[in-house]
Amino acid sequence: MPRFRLFSSQSAGPGLGIAFLVMATLIFAFQDAVTKHLASQYPVSFIVMVRYWAFALFALAVARRQSGGLSGALHCKRPVLQSLRGVLLVAEIACMATAFRFLGLAETQAVFSIYPLLIMALAIPILGERVGWRRAMATGIGFVGLLVILRPGLAAFDPAALFAVAAALLYALYNVLTRLVSGSDLAGTTILFTAVVGAVLSTVMGAWSWTEMPATDWGWLALLALFGVTAHVLLIKALEFTPASVLQPFNYLLLVWSVGVGYLVFGDIPDFWTVFGGVMIVGSGLYALYRDRVVKQTRIS
Repeated sequence: MPRFRLFSSQSAGPGLGIAFLVMATLIFAFQDAVTKHLASQYPVSFIVMVRYWAFALFALAVARRQSGGLSGALHCKRPVLQSLRGVLLVAEIACMATAFRFLGLAETQAVFSIYPLLIMALAIPILGERVGWRRAMATGIGFVGLLVILRPGLAAFDPAALFAVAAALLYALYNVLTRLVSGSDLAGTTILFTAVVGAVLSTVMGAWSWTEMPATDWGWLALLALFGVTAHVLLIKALEFTPASVLQPFNYLLLVWSVGVGYLVFGDIPDFWTVFGGVMIVGSGLYALYRDRVVKQTRIS
């Protein structure tokens, strides 16, 4: 039996992969709550640094278990792009942590939900993909939903929301570059470069902000790292059993969990316009995904 397998993909249907993804999104929601708690008291660079140390240890363990071991994972055909991906993810995590520091979980995730539409938009110039008028219209509606949440020019506008917008853009670019490197490098190589580059960069930027914390908050930081590793394991298992195109709609559950966790932990209740704009973004993303499937099925037939 291959290593790193809890179940047989032949004996389990796509439902198991969906279940893994649902659990991962729930854990991510609680991870965001812990991030918000810590970011409100300690430097974001310090939190990101410690989180990446745990991620790097996880990536090394995964790389050692895959075909070719650690030496095989270090064999990289596109080191520049892989390194750039690592830098983008560090910046994205830092932007999200900063957004959580000032905004509620639901508001931040509602803005961040624009990233699938940004991926589609960036794939046109970078990957040369073609997008029909229906998906282009869905993207436009999604951006209108983003403006509904942000409300620029009005008294309700919070500049901190721009950190969530930046995070969505960085994460979208990170995903597009992941598609570029996936055809040449092994998955273990991609994970390893992402973690190691991120750990080095976050340490360079975060070492100066080392902060003394009580044992309780070190416990929260350890829980944050555990949440991150566990959620990534669940994502790996989800993709093992179920195609990414089937899983994508369930990623929007993170917004639902964020509303619930934000209310239970912080007492946050998103206002009407945040909910309305979030519905517009999620609905546009789901429709764009549906049209993408239709186009692919038409080409196959």
